[in-house]
Amino acid sequence: MMTELPLEQVRTLLAVVDEGTFDAAAAALHVTPSAVSQRVKALERRTGRVLLMRTKPVRPTESGQVVVRFARQMARLERDARADLGISGTGEPALLPVAVNADSLATWFLSALARIPDELRICFELRREDEDHTTALLREGAVMAAVTSSPDAVAGCTVRRLGRMRYLPAASAEFAARRLGDWPRVPLRKVLADAPVVCFDRRDSLQDHFARAVTGGRGASPLRHYVPSSRGFVDAIEAGLGWGVVPQQQAEPLLRSGSLVLLDPERTVDVPLFWQQWKLDSPALATLADAVAEAAGEQLRH
Repeated sequence: MMTELPLEQVRTLLAVVDEGTFDAAAAALHVTPSAVSQRVKALERRTGRVLLMRTKPVRPTESGQVVVRFARQMARLERDARADLGISGTGEPALLPVAVNADSLATWFLSALARIPDELRICFELRREDEDHTTALLREGAVMAAVTSSPDAVAGCTVRRLGRMRYLPAASAEFAARRLGDWPRVPLRKVLADAPVVCFDRRDSLQDHFARAVTGGRGASPLRHYVPSSRGFVDAIEAGLGWGVVPQQQAEPLLRSGSLVLLDPERTVDVPLFWQQWKLDSPALATLADAVAEAAGEQLRH
């Protein structure tokens, strides 16, 4: 049983994963590298599994991810228990690692964190990842909660629906005149597939999704620019590098000012978002979840 695993060995494995090497983990734990190695090997013998890939940096195997997740959960519960008992001693703030997609981070998510009362002394370690892939960080035990597009709960997690994030297809007026031919006098479907497009990164499929809906099956042009920054992505579209689907919160001020033009007022892209978190009786995590749900309720579509 996982509860029978020696906590010293479990904590050592977590330190190796977090620090990246056995030597760095030894320095963090104030023990010798030999002691770290012996503890990890003992834990692997006890579980009957290889828990670490001895690469640089060290990475947990699939079995190792289970132990890492357990280690982080135990550490969280221990900190909460010490705080409730008034014996935290060091006065260390609670650290919550959270995975969130770039567009949420750039639009509504930070307002949720700002709602957390200062006296709770909660610090956040945000990991930016595509909403289709944030659950992988939950599965690995790297984060305790995530904004994700998946309604399917990761093992050991709960799921709460947040709402839908809306994206609007847009381009600069100069780009539209230069690269979209006689649009809007001719249908967008006749000119869109050959026009340069801006994508967040190689995993960003929103532009292709919109293009297929407009053209009846053909994706966006292979003439594409990758700009892995939510602000930079919008700036690239505004500068005329290509068209793209822009989060509504970012698009609307630029549409009102005339910096961008809307390519199709009848067609948008909606991405459902969910909040997944570990099943822990943690006051800090519960407070964060409530703040996220409240901010999402105000700023996302339902």
